[in-house]
Amino acid sequence: MEYLKEYLDYFIFGTLGFMSFIMLWMVVERYIFYARIKLEDYSHPEELKIVLTDHLTILSSIGSNAPYIGLLGTVFGILITFYDLGQAEGKLDSGAIMIGLSLALKATAVGLLVAIPSILFYNALLRKVDVLTSRWKQQNIPFKP
Repeated sequence: MEYLKEYLDYFIFGTLGFMSFIMLWMVVERYIFYARIKLEDYSHPEELKIVLTDHLTILSSIGSNAPYIGLLGTVFGILITFYDLGQAEGKLDSGAIMIGLSLALKATAVGLLVAIPSILFYNALLRKVDVLTSRWKQQNIPFKP
């Protein structure tokens, strides 16, 4: 239990930090790609859609799973707090209990701080995909099967 107590924050916040980094990387990459894309280079609408939606699944996955990573940290933090209470042998310290629980909840908060921007960026990029697809259709590029 001491190992878990010692390294829980590093694991949870490291994982969430890594997810944030990947999310920001994918967002910047997609915006740069969308700014430079030449719609006339694509002759099939599905080919264009595949290229435009590349990496969006990663953003969606980060947005949907980051709260669960945070919740996992909260659950383990609460387990550690209860374990420490059990080891106290009747010497209940309400301050220690509250500190343990508040520290456990920080993992959920950080998970939400990663998930919310990820979903916002994902939705914004999906809108950009729709706009670029509509612009491609407006160019009246003949469909070549």
